[in-house]
Amino acid sequence: MPSGIKLKLNSISDFKMIDKLYEASRAGVKIKMIVRGICCLIPGVKGMSENIEAISIVGKFLEHPRLFIFENGGDTKVYISSADFMGRNLDNRVEISCPIYDEGIKQEILENFEIGWSDNVKARVISIKNDNAYLKNSKPPVRSQFKMYDYYLEKLELN
Repeated sequence: MPSGIKLKLNSISDFKMIDKLYEASRAGVKIKMIVRGICCLIPGVKGMSENIEAISIVGKFLEHPRLFIFENGGDTKVYISSADFMGRNLDNRVEISCPIYDEGIKQEILENFEIGWSDNVKARVISIKNDNAYLKNSKPPVRSQFKMYDYYLEKLELN
């Protein structure tokens, strides 16, 4: 059964949240993160964050969604939020997070995350090397922001 955590944020610098993600990784939870900007978490460190993968996508369009997706044995919980995982957001501001109950909207958000995760043109791998290397694979090129545009254009045409 599928399980894990998927996050899409602008930044992650709150060490309490980072420690919780490391704790989840050590417990075997697979974590995928799309972090546009600041990322103080170090993915892929054996014994600490080996179950965490992270990419950064900075493209033509400014994106600000924050998505929190938790899957446990096929039971998927999806949340949207105004907050990044930063001290100023979590400790010093009034921010909001809410669950998505509508199955159609939930599916759309899951598909959005997967489109971003499939990017192999603008995506850079966040790694212990800190080299910000572009993600390379043998799959056909996917520029997620353009693919997202096509995704919504197709949805409009179907309606």
